[in-house]
Amino acid sequence: MTTHAIAINAAARQRYLLVLLFAGFALTGIEITVAGPLLPQFIARWSLSDSQAGVFFTVQFSASLGGVWLSSLITHYLGTRTSLVLGYFLVSLGLATVNASSMTVTILALGALGIGYGLVVPPTNLVVAEIGGLRSASLVSLVNLAWGAGAVSCSPLVLLALKNGFLQQLLFFFAGFGCLLAISFLFSTFPEAQHAAEPGAAAGMAVRVTVLTTIALAALYYLYVGMEASLGGWSASHVKRLSGGRSDVATLAPMFFYGGLLAGRALAPVALAYVREYRLVMSVLFMAIIGNTLFLLATNQKIAFASVALAGLGCATIFPIFVAWLARWYGPRAGIVRGLMFSMSSLGSASVPWIVGFVSDHAGGLRVGLLVPLFSAVAMVFLLLLVRRQASA
Repeated sequence: MTTHAIAINAAARQRYLLVLLFAGFALTGIEITVAGPLLPQFIARWSLSDSQAGVFFTVQFSASLGGVWLSSLITHYLGTRTSLVLGYFLVSLGLATVNASSMTVTILALGALGIGYGLVVPPTNLVVAEIGGLRSASLVSLVNLAWGAGAVSCSPLVLLALKNGFLQQLLFFFAGFGCLLAISFLFSTFPEAQHAAEPGAAAGMAVRVTVLTTIALAALYYLYVGMEASLGGWSASHVKRLSGGRSDVATLAPMFFYGGLLAGRALAPVALAYVREYRLVMSVLFMAIIGNTLFLLATNQKIAFASVALAGLGCATIFPIFVAWLARWYGPRAGIVRGLMFSMSSLGSASVPWIVGFVSDHAGGLRVGLLVPLFSAVAMVFLLLLVRRQASA
């Protein structure tokens, strides 16, 4: 086989891998957000308070923290393929059982969804960043666009399924898709060997990073994902409690949040071609703060939908840029540091939505509880100032 033919074959395998990674991320967008539109059903089914309902998010995202730790171990000893295959099998199991009549089974299903999510998200983001090279931020934005497509479709699909009585069949369909992905990854070619064979090139990617910068970046991962999980998870419950609105339509609130997220990630590659990453992430963070504030102050469903969509638009490019910084700043050390960063993101998604519910129960309602993600966004502004020099390098 000629060198040209080998290059074409390698490019084809890379495209096939990217298709699977993008398709998988669309499914993870559905599975990690499915608890949000189902939360009003869970609250009514088992007569739960906000603090008790918040436990669903804590279980799911605490499990995802465990999945991130497992992913670090598995990818180190067994490779990326094993982490992805095991992760998507667990996602399938969780989707098939999350709508159980028993709260115990539902909690276990959310645990499976969380572990599966933690197993697939870090390797997917970092493999895509490696394939993207100098265009890593744009390509990571696109794969997270696929995640957003799954997330934004989740709420209307759940609403449609609830109205027509085929929710369980819908969940079984997605579970089957997860199994198909897991099997497909068994026959995929991953880029570990290529990067391992070029240590010099990889080492050249690393830059000097201070301990303070690493701590600040870890805090940014924690706060951002906690903010996103809180807005996506609690939006339906908040909108349902607004006066003068239809309770069934409130189920669509996460769709507006993730719709804004989806639109922003579709525009991200264009924006990144003209605006430096640091300036863009700071600008959209202020947009998220404005949207979050308007969402809290909304007095009807229309204003709430528009403001939560603005918050989602503001959130769109933040996480992909953080992932690109992780890969670029740490180079070959990213495999070590990524465990910390994605652990912090899972810890944020496990704790911040629960804190929202706790504050809601003890401080006057969900409107007060949703000040938590707003304060998280404000704190991120100050943390970004700490990493400004590194991000501008």
